[in-house]
Amino acid sequence: MKETIGKRIGFTVTGSFCTFSAAFAEAERLVAAGYSLTPIFSEHAASIDTRFGKAVEQRKKLEQICGKPALLTISDVEPLGPKDRLDALLVAPCTANTMAKLAMGITDTTVTMAVKSMLRNEKPIILALATNDALRASAKNLGLLLNTKNYYFVPLRQDAPVKKPSSLVADFTQIPDTVAAALGGLQIQPMFIQNL
Repeated sequence: MKETIGKRIGFTVTGSFCTFSAAFAEAERLVAAGYSLTPIFSEHAASIDTRFGKAVEQRKKLEQICGKPALLTISDVEPLGPKDRLDALLVAPCTANTMAKLAMGITDTTVTMAVKSMLRNEKPIILALATNDALRASAKNLGLLLNTKNYYFVPLRQDAPVKKPSSLVADFTQIPDTVAAALGGLQIQPMFIQNL
């Protein structure tokens, strides 16, 4: 695990609220492996209370895991690239909305600015996708990012192929291995995995 010691990862959260607990469990594993995590929340993830928890409690939980306050605004994250503050950026979970904006080069949220700031220095961007629309309208955006330099994906599976045939969700337990591979410039394989 020596290669992880001191590596600085932005742990970025978007609004797939049902996957927060799985994502935060992997944040704990990354910290235990020696990574230094900086929490970053999208505007919606930072402010919307849901049946999965209150926004302020979710922020506090990730801040406690990471040991530092979350970045919550575009102005908070813009310096990440110019000041070389991170080695990679993980978006976990990454919604279809965020993926679409990244595929089109739209920079209008905290998360998309964080990504843009990191790409400035050609740093790895790791996406842990979670969306019910991945195999419909969002499929083209997934395809675009698969062919875009510096983007890496946590392996994906259909989470409910009969009830939600267009849904894909990352296997969050593979986040640590995906981050390690991406830091070495590699996409972990296989990228599309079967349901258990």
